[in-house]
Amino acid sequence: MAATVVGALEREKFVVDHVDSLALAREACRLHAYDLVLLDRTLPDGDGLTLVPALRAAIAGLAVIVLSARGDLLDRVAGLDEGADDYLVKPFALEELFARIRAVRRRPAELGPEEIHVGALVFDIANDEASVAGLRLDLARRELRVLATLVKRRGRTVPRETLEQGVYGFDDVIQSNTLDSHISRLRRKLAAAGAQVEIHAIKGVGYLLQARP
Repeated sequence: MAATVVGALEREKFVVDHVDSLALAREACRLHAYDLVLLDRTLPDGDGLTLVPALRAAIAGLAVIVLSARGDLLDRVAGLDEGADDYLVKPFALEELFARIRAVRRRPAELGPEEIHVGALVFDIANDEASVAGLRLDLARRELRVLATLVKRRGRTVPRETLEQGVYGFDDVIQSNTLDSHISRLRRKLAAAGAQVEIHAIKGVGYLLQARP
C-alpha cells in the first residue's frame, strides 16, 4: 500500500519520503519541514497516533492525515482528538485521499493564504499549480517544487539546502549542478509566460524570487 500511495503522490508532483517506523518518522521530521504527513497507526514500534503531538510541536502548520484499518468510531475519534486533521479508513480510493489532502491544505488557520501573487504569477497552494493570466504553467515536478519553495519565501533568500530538501526525497541522488539546471529552466518558462518575476542567484547562499521592478 505504501508503494502505491507514494507512486500516486509522485505522479501528482509531490516530493515524498517514506519511512516504516515511528523512530524513522521522528528523525525525518527533525531534519525536514514537511507540509503533510500521512500516518499509519499500526507500526512496528507502536501506535502512529503517539507521534501526532510531537509532529505538531516540531513543524508549524503541519497537516496530518491518519490512514488506518482501525475504523471503529472510537478509533476515529481518538485519532482526531490526538490532533490529526483527518482520518481515512482502509481500504480507500486514491481519489478520496487526494480530495482530503486538498481539503486539509485549504484550511486557513495555520497554512496561510490559498493563493500567493508575485508579479503576474499566481501560485495556488491547495492545488499545487502556477498560472499567469489564468493560464496554467506546464512545469516538471521538480521545477514546480522549486517554484513552490521560492514563492512561499518570496522576497527572502532561500538557501540551496532548503531548496534541495523541498525538491528531492531521501533516495534521490543529487548532482552538484542539478538544482541550477532546474532554476535555469524555470526562469525560461516564467519569462516566456510573462510572469514578471525574477529569480536571483545569491552567491554562496541560494536563490531569491521577487516581482520584477
